[in-house]
Amino acid sequence: MDFSIASFATQIAVLLLLLVLVHKPLGVYLARVFEGKNSTGAERMFHRLAGVDAGTEQSWSVYLRSVLVFSAVSILVIFLLQRLQGVLPGSGSLPGVDPWIAMNTAISFVTNTNWQTYVPEATVGIFVQMCLLAVQNFLSAGVGIVVVVALVRGIARTRTDRLGNFWVDLARTSFRVLLPLATIAAIVMVIGGVVQNFSPTDVTNAAAGVTQTIPGGPVASQEAIKELGTNGGGYFNANSAHPFENPNVFISLFQVFLILLIPSALPYAYGRMVGDQRQGYTVVAVMATLWLGSTALMGWAVASAQGTATAAAGGLGEGFEQRLGPAQSAIFAASTTLTSTGAVNVAHDSLPPLAGGVAMVNMMLGEVAPGGTGSGLYGLLILSIVSVFIAGLMVGRTPEFLGKKIGPKEMKLAALYILLTPTLVLALAGITVLLPDILANAPAAGPHRFSELLYAFTSGANNNGSAFGGITSSGPYLSVMLGLAMLLGRFLPIALVLALAGSLAKQQKIPASSGTVPTHGWLFGSLLLGVTVIMTALSYFPALALGPLAEGLLK
Repeated sequence: MDFSIASFATQIAVLLLLLVLVHKPLGVYLARVFEGKNSTGAERMFHRLAGVDAGTEQSWSVYLRSVLVFSAVSILVIFLLQRLQGVLPGSGSLPGVDPWIAMNTAISFVTNTNWQTYVPEATVGIFVQMCLLAVQNFLSAGVGIVVVVALVRGIARTRTDRLGNFWVDLARTSFRVLLPLATIAAIVMVIGGVVQNFSPTDVTNAAAGVTQTIPGGPVASQEAIKELGTNGGGYFNANSAHPFENPNVFISLFQVFLILLIPSALPYAYGRMVGDQRQGYTVVAVMATLWLGSTALMGWAVASAQGTATAAAGGLGEGFEQRLGPAQSAIFAASTTLTSTGAVNVAHDSLPPLAGGVAMVNMMLGEVAPGGTGSGLYGLLILSIVSVFIAGLMVGRTPEFLGKKIGPKEMKLAALYILLTPTLVLALAGITVLLPDILANAPAAGPHRFSELLYAFTSGANNNGSAFGGITSSGPYLSVMLGLAMLLGRFLPIALVLALAGSLAKQQKIPASSGTVPTHGWLFGSLLLGVTVIMTALSYFPALALGPLAEGLLK
């Protein structure tokens, strides 16, 4: 297959145009949802069932405790019901899920990672897909959004220890944001050819005279929230390369649009909620710059087709879906690894080495371009605080962020946030490469073996969920270690974000002075962009040099 530069550029232009058109309307709507005081009928019913007083707000510690309790119960319920699949309705003849796989799956879907150690169509039935995994796609995405809303409230509010109510915020996100958007997206997907049924489909190849029965199911409805919530877990093992999930280029591009939709609109809501729209524009400009740069680099790496695998296959083709082509595959791969989505329409293990390296770097950036639903924005706001601190040191001023002093406590929380994920990735990958028996789960030879393991832990700790397909992670060791990476990579950053929000909310705003470093405009945006890239390079470059860079240079 040839890489079409015209197709690549046209698809990028269409995506940018659509995202620009919906940026303000959706951002305004999101801000109104979280600034409003009234609850809908569905939300009031949820409050009664959960025993929640909607008029009571929570401190950061209580908000965090609510997040952790809700997530822990969700993991337990999903694990147990997977184990009981054999006696549940809508599961066909499928038995209970293997305990290691059930544990890993429960953790991955609750943490918005959606790492799949199993073949979905052969392991889980319609009940598990619809009532457990699809529902968790809504809830895990909602958790990410409400956490960044709490952080924005901490920045905007003064002299208070209240950040809102987790249960109220989660209900609003689910009923007013995710459910309506997912419904519209599912209808578009059905019109575009995505399967939505409750029975197997018989496919006949007229030329060969062979009939094949392919599992069906409510694919469009799950696909919609899979992309909209930056989840990524596919209904089929081939994920978005499967024609039932992704039948044509139009739907493939629509899926990328859904992936980027909420994360790119949240900065507008942020600017509106803090009372300075310039803040939101600066953040989204940095996100867009990173996305454009990374997507262009991915396109170049795919087009140049380095590596022995692609050469042996006669060029681009092996691992690439013929219906979609390499240009769409490059855009999809960049967008899903720049967010916490993990969906794939090309086998990432088949990407040329440097393209695989770009995918890893995208996750190592912290997935902030524009990132996952909520997690991308709160990651970039943490980096903004670090940038303000650096700028303050340059001019000899106490750093301030939107009128709030950034003191030792705030910087410790921000530093821990930035150091946490690289520590998880490098420590767990380093331990694993020392275990010969575990290395057999990554069957590739040379630098690519290390790349497979590095990619796996990068994906797990950053809650992405995509993988180099050569690695087998269904055994006890990798199931546990990746589960640990997913849990710590999700909830420790959330704890630090909420603690920072609580600290900022207690402060009184300081009026801006001549020495205040503006946190908007091209100058601060450039600083934020530089800090984001440099932090990633300092943390991960040695590991990347042992994997994808070494492999790319050995072509």
